[in-house]
Amino acid sequence: MNAAPADQIRLLDLQALDVRLTQLAHKRKSLPEHAEITSLEGDLTQHRDLLVAAQTEESDCAREQTKAEHDVDQVRQRAARDQQRLDSGAGMSPKDLENLQHEVASLAKRQGDLEDVVLEVMERREAAQERVTELTGRVASVQAKVDDAVKRRDAATAGIDAETAGVTKEREVVAASVPADLIKLYDKLRTQSGGVGAARLYQRRCEGCRLELNITELNEVRAAAADAVVRCENCRRILVRTPESGL
Repeated sequence: MNAAPADQIRLLDLQALDVRLTQLAHKRKSLPEHAEITSLEGDLTQHRDLLVAAQTEESDCAREQTKAEHDVDQVRQRAARDQQRLDSGAGMSPKDLENLQHEVASLAKRQGDLEDVVLEVMERREAAQERVTELTGRVASVQAKVDDAVKRRDAATAGIDAETAGVTKEREVVAASVPADLIKLYDKLRTQSGGVGAARLYQRRCEGCRLELNITELNEVRAAAADAVVRCENCRRILVRTPESGL
């Protein structure tokens, strides 16, 4: 393949732009905020799960407390009715009065047991409520950190994207000035060779593979016409000759 020396030189400009685009893509992907956000979101999920569990426990305790208080009220009302009957004694035999006294005593004990249950449930509910308050604060704190990290990431990516857009536009301009067949070869080699399709020959060394050309290779390059597109024998990239090639 042949191409004007100026077109081959422009490949170096194109390569520099492609390297910059690769660097920008890597920088965007490797922003520390990505890992920070992932870690924080993991913490946030964990705290939210704990909060839901605490809220569920508090809700269960509330229902249990309501039921226990209802049971206490029922026993209290029944005991009050029995006490009224006992106090009046109207129409009751001594045996009936004795049985009623036993029932009142039994209801008093039952009421005491149920009130103990209410107190125990209230303590558990209070502990759950404290846990809900604590975890709500934690969730809010971690969410604030996530929001801050997202804001920093978005600002960083916006800057990178703006630079990427500028470099991409510049690349389009440079690529349009290079013959299509030369661009096609360059892009093919760039894909095959880790993103570098053209390299400068500098002081007899290929800047693509960093290896110095041997005397035979140098003689072949020296003998090649100025518009000949030469390739590095080691890495097969397009070898661009410049006044600093050492030929």
